[in-house]
Amino acid sequence: MTYSLEQITTLIGAHRHGCIEANIQFLLTDSRSLCFPEETLFFALKTNKGDGTRYIDELRHRGVQNFVVGDDYVLPKDAKGVNFLVVPSALKALQRLAERHRDEFSLPVVGVTGSNGKTIVKEWLCQLLAADRNVTRSPRSWNSQIGVPLSVWLLDKDTETAIFEAGISKPGEMDSLRDIIQPTIGVFTCLGDAHQENFPSLQQKCTEKMRLFKDAQKVVCRMDNLLVRRGLAAAHLSADVVGWSTTDRAARFFVSQVEKHDSSTTITYEWEGEQHCFEIPFISEASIEDSITAAVTALLLGLTPDDLSQRMPQLEPVGMRLEVLEGKRRLTLINDSYNSDINSLTIALDFMHRRPDTDGRSRVLILSDMLQSGMAKEQLYSTVSDLLKAYDIDSLIGIGDDICVAAEIFDTPHKTFFHTVAAFIASEEFASLHDKVVLLKGARRFGFEHIQELLMEKVHETTLDVNLSALVANLGYYRSMMRPDTKLVCMIKADAYGAGAVEIAKTLQDHRVDYLAVAVADEGVALRRNGITQNIIVMNPEMSSLKTLFDYDLEPEVYSFRLLDALVKAARREGVKGHPCHIKLDTGMCRLGFHPEKDIDHLIAEFKAQDEMMPRSVFSHFVGSDSDDFDAFSAQQFELYDRGSRRLVDAFPHRILRHICNSAGIEHFPECQMDMCRLGLGLYGINPRNNAIINNVSTLKTTILQLRHVPAGSSVGYSRRTILQRDSVIAAIPIGYADGLNRHLGNREGYCLVAGRPAQYVGNICMDVCMIDVTDIPCHEGDSVEIFGDNLPVTILSDKLDTIPYEILTGISARVKRVYFEE
Repeated sequence: MTYSLEQITTLIGAHRHGCIEANIQFLLTDSRSLCFPEETLFFALKTNKGDGTRYIDELRHRGVQNFVVGDDYVLPKDAKGVNFLVVPSALKALQRLAERHRDEFSLPVVGVTGSNGKTIVKEWLCQLLAADRNVTRSPRSWNSQIGVPLSVWLLDKDTETAIFEAGISKPGEMDSLRDIIQPTIGVFTCLGDAHQENFPSLQQKCTEKMRLFKDAQKVVCRMDNLLVRRGLAAAHLSADVVGWSTTDRAARFFVSQVEKHDSSTTITYEWEGEQHCFEIPFISEASIEDSITAAVTALLLGLTPDDLSQRMPQLEPVGMRLEVLEGKRRLTLINDSYNSDINSLTIALDFMHRRPDTDGRSRVLILSDMLQSGMAKEQLYSTVSDLLKAYDIDSLIGIGDDICVAAEIFDTPHKTFFHTVAAFIASEEFASLHDKVVLLKGARRFGFEHIQELLMEKVHETTLDVNLSALVANLGYYRSMMRPDTKLVCMIKADAYGAGAVEIAKTLQDHRVDYLAVAVADEGVALRRNGITQNIIVMNPEMSSLKTLFDYDLEPEVYSFRLLDALVKAARREGVKGHPCHIKLDTGMCRLGFHPEKDIDHLIAEFKAQDEMMPRSVFSHFVGSDSDDFDAFSAQQFELYDRGSRRLVDAFPHRILRHICNSAGIEHFPECQMDMCRLGLGLYGINPRNNAIINNVSTLKTTILQLRHVPAGSSVGYSRRTILQRDSVIAAIPIGYADGLNRHLGNREGYCLVAGRPAQYVGNICMDVCMIDVTDIPCHEGDSVEIFGDNLPVTILSDKLDTIPYEILTGISARVKRVYFEE
């Protein structure tokens, strides 16, 4: 829907500066995602991560004319041709606008909350309903204080049913989400410990989530959980609670039998006094629970048991991951199949558009028919065409009967169309794909996995899955502990602690960190060649790489007079003036650096005697910020650093940044954060203070190659180091010490996870293969094995090996394929 700026001014109670007439269709909170500037209203939000007003000038240059700002923002003097709507809080204004927009609609609205399964239930409910009605839903997992209003804004005149997620991370947040969503039906999925740190108990978190349902007419939840029942009572709801249960026959929806097959599950239930059943193509306990929750809600929305019996078997897996994969022929594949709708397409195009790519590779979209959109096909594909132009897509490959018919609608520089995936794979177009960034966006029934398999670089079955969403969450976690004006250096040396420096750097640059830091110049060169324009510090510059530093605009650490002299001479030869560098002071590490007292006068004199190199920062490194035992020594370090760095800073007219805090220091010594901090291990999800996992980033996985029944008394592996004490089932998995799996874990010293259960390593770990004992674990050849990751923290391995997580993470071999994804 479109509102005039005058209407919006009234709705949010803003004071308007500027008189340019404007109609608003798009709301923007992230300047990187700008698509249609003429009809966009930008909300300059202030969060722990930053201040949106910093991007107003950039957005004005890109054509945005309409801004919502807080009343503490100083309006620019050159505001001609721009509208500013001034409010006490830009976030509250965004929420109020969405709330007023929601007031315009009288229709069934489902509000989904809970600890897990919100997105699955929402997507499956949409799949069940979309065959005969137009459904508007939250894109992906937009369930936050910002995501919910942006989701509700998507309601339009064609919407017949809406489904919105609501997630909270602390008490008091749900009230604003309830006012925005105004659910007629509330759905509670399940209760878990996600975001538990801000709640004194699970019971309080449950009660807080139930506040979403205060004015709902009906509430769906599982009644087998005592905490859920107590939460319902504490919330004092007036709604009709439609509970389901596997134990209580008095429940409105009683599940009398759950029968699992090889790849499907039959669920028998009683509803309104009659027995029915449906089948789902899943067997996991979570899928069973989520499907029942979706089924109950669908019944309340008008579907019949017969509808469920026909539609539940057609449920498709929900693609929770947007993957980035290296393909053949210099292709980069972005796989976002299984979510084929306008909103998810927009998100995927935005992700591709924001990836830096300086080597001239064009962007290709492979798109299937977009099914069950609720829009007329001509309108649907006209909208898609507009998106392709807005996001600079060079080539469209359409697959499906509908998109073939709509071929003339698209206005991309290059376009081809095929009725089936098989026809595309057999075509010259497929054979000629090379040197491109390719986005795969297809409905599941079209079989886009065949395209991915053929285009993906073939490597062995051991992979390191890197969760970019978790990386960003860790970045936010540490930023929340810092002052808004404190800068941040992110350490991506050692190939980003094994996670892959290029993709990690692209994500960090997209989230506007101030500096990246690598160990050697070659690492910085690789980043520059892959489109990274962010400032890069080289922590250990070598004498042979000095020209490279200047050629690629890399900023060296300077730790000795010999190195400084060599840098000055090299810069002079290259005609370089004022090249930034970073001065290292040794306050107790006894590794590298200038002495903070003995060397400072000489250091100042050396810098003032030349103009080739310019100090940009001066820093040191805490020896023991990860332990309270060293607090006294840390205090001595800081005092020594503070004196020496102040003398250096005071000697020059330009600003020189000071920093000493690493990941542990950010949390443990907030008073020492100064101008900048350096984030290392914490960025990758491990709290160096206690080895606890914050948000896991890297998961090392492999698969079972072969299962073998081995009798008691047999030996396993080289040198007969493991003798089996009973008849056993031994699995061979394709990972060994050449991949980074430490040999000391063999012979039952360590374990991995199969089907979520520990499986000990037996025999010596070989170079490329090892063996595990799966005697008591139901599994098959081809099943996944977790070496470390979400369910088996890497810290368990490092503790077992009496080492640190750094060594495990950085030891993963380059031959292990990295798979990057966003949740």
